[in-house]
Amino acid sequence: MAASDRGGARGKAGRAAGEKSGLIRPRQWLALVGLAVAAFVFNTSEFVPIGLLTDIGASFSLAEEGAAVMISVYAWGVMLMSLPLMVLASRVGFRRLMLGLLALFAAGQFLCAVAPTFWLLVAARLVVAAAHSVFWAVVTVVAARVVDPRASSAAIGLVATGGSVAQIVGMPLGRAIGLALGWRMTFAAMGVASVATLAYLAVVFPSMGPGERFRLWQLPGLFRNRSLVVLYVVVVFLAAGQFAAYSYVEPFLLRVAGLPARGVTLALSAFGCAGLLGNVLFSRLYDGNRRVFLAASLLGESAALLLLLPAAASPASMVAALVGWGACQMGYCIAFQAVLIGLVRPEEATVAMAIYSGLYNLGIGGGTALGGVAAAQLGVASVGVVGGVLVAAGTAVALALLLPRMRCGRAGAGPR
Repeated sequence: MAASDRGGARGKAGRAAGEKSGLIRPRQWLALVGLAVAAFVFNTSEFVPIGLLTDIGASFSLAEEGAAVMISVYAWGVMLMSLPLMVLASRVGFRRLMLGLLALFAAGQFLCAVAPTFWLLVAARLVVAAAHSVFWAVVTVVAARVVDPRASSAAIGLVATGGSVAQIVGMPLGRAIGLALGWRMTFAAMGVASVATLAYLAVVFPSMGPGERFRLWQLPGLFRNRSLVVLYVVVVFLAAGQFAAYSYVEPFLLRVAGLPARGVTLALSAFGCAGLLGNVLFSRLYDGNRRVFLAASLLGESAALLLLLPAAASPASMVAALVGWGACQMGYCIAFQAVLIGLVRPEEATVAMAIYSGLYNLGIGGGTALGGVAAAQLGVASVGVVGGVLVAAGTAVALALLLPRMRCGRAGAGPR
């Protein structure tokens, strides 16, 4: 394609994006901003214990691998609760549902802040997980319903940006609060932020009825879709590998890379910023080069994790490895959701995404547990290799069984 043609295409894409944004009325923008802030708070809550793992463990006389049980239990809770809670939630209007989820979420955060024992902290995290399991299954549907159908992609993109910013700002900010005032104040701050978001949405969010009922009879048909099943298998391996390493990134950076506490916070911020870079690369490159983009993202994360230990030799190489890891991980995470939507019929998308979320959290829990075993038996320096092997296994399955069935063009996200 000639340079002028590419420039024209980019111009058309920019005008199209602007036209879609112009379809969103001011009142709808207010509601979308509230949903994006909610996504930011939910994602911050999920990731912030990773940045405070050492302090949380120390307050209960636990090693990091012992404290990491709360991460595994949280993920497994989301996995087990997703389907049954979605069945119940499908009967509730979207406005009432979002406000109720934020109220439950806030209650869980305040319970975490005052939990006197580790296992009561884990129980309080399960309260948060109950809200999480429904929120991420419905928030994109809710965002799309708030606006004109022609602007749904812009609405979903804004909510996704709120979630992405959590890794850039939310986790480092939560860690900074925890280091300055104690980890309990981090949970209390998230509770306050949740209440403020709830109050804001109560004012600006429109009245909305329930969406399409979640029906269990849709499940057998989904599992006869071989490409979808392969995607589900791949995502379990990738999530397990990601969190076998990421759940222990704080002690790795402290003990293996030898970074000071402030350096760890800055390194985690770099990881989060790299995730935003992955988001930008996806928006610019994915549509024209689906298979190439996914292959590069998967192979890039495998390499970054396997090289994590050698990269710990210097702060510069450590940050470079984190940036590569963060960008590649975010790139394939967004791409796989686009692939999933292309693999199923529109009426199956919500069910398929709920299963995807549950399996991703299965991988998070399993990977965190496996990383804990590796850290206890081999030392925390081993978590990058363990995570890299798991991601490489998922990458091999994707390259052999999933990517060959994908079409390269914009209209062909699904299998041939």
